[in-house]
Amino acid sequence: MNDLLLLAALLAGPQHGYALKKTVGLLTSRRDLHNNLVYPLLRRFVENGWVSKRQSAGQRGQTREVYALTAKGKQELLRRLSDDAEGEAASDNGFRLRVGLFGILASETRQRILSSRDQFLASREQRLSRISRAVESDTWSSEVMRFYREQISAERVWIATLARKSRRETKLQRVS
Repeated sequence: MNDLLLLAALLAGPQHGYALKKTVGLLTSRRDLHNNLVYPLLRRFVENGWVSKRQSAGQRGQTREVYALTAKGKQELLRRLSDDAEGEAASDNGFRLRVGLFGILASETRQRILSSRDQFLASREQRLSRISRAVESDTWSSEVMRFYREQISAERVWIATLARKSRRETKLQRVS
């Protein structure tokens, strides 16, 4: 997931590693990502040709490495965001990342991502219902189950709204 976030952060334009650490940290609700995570990923991206690296003068006279997403890197990002792996629909953060990047994804890909997530949530909702019926619940465990089911219901409503927006946007693009 961190690798996708780093690649996606470069969509905004070239950045140095420190800025990428801060940006991705903000998106993941951390202060920043650790150097031992960010720089090996950036090195791998450069080796794969997904990211270019150049040196630039910093504000205090130091030399900084500036990273930029290449066309090959954008293709890789799109490929990985479009991946239909079963685990992708189960990942809350992975799903939200993909929704946040819907602007660069094809309409069919968006619909597939939304449909996969909705199917995952429907299955989860059924499992929670079976568990609730099978287990004698006290007040507190019932509260947790109720919370999960409300959360699933709210997300499924949100998914339906996103699907309508995506279809509407696609129709408008075809008319233009």
